[in-house]
Amino acid sequence: MVPPEVRAALDALRRQTLERVHDLERDRSRIVDASRSSNADDEHDPEGQTIAWDREQTAALLRDARARLAEIDVASARLDGGWDGSCEVCGGPIPPGRLLARPTTARCVGCA
Repeated sequence: MVPPEVRAALDALRRQTLERVHDLERDRSRIVDASRSSNADDEHDPEGQTIAWDREQTAALLRDARARLAEIDVASARLDGGWDGSCEVCGGPIPPGRLLARPTTARCVGCA
């Protein structure tokens, strides 16, 4: 049985992750816009490597946040479908404490 608090935890996690995605998209736009108005050459400009690194670092963080959001959506769909909290590998029950700590999990500790 899945504790009702798991839904609340997933909803809170989704809100936080959406905010993170929004912030990272805004940061990425600022970096791209700033470099667009500059004639910096990433290869020859001493600041260019920093700009490229910032751009790639932000893009990587954004990919991770979007992947996390997809993970949250899968977990929410699982709950919406009547999932009973059983492990997707062994079929045993996932302890409520684990579900509360990791609301996106679909595996018990032993199978994780």
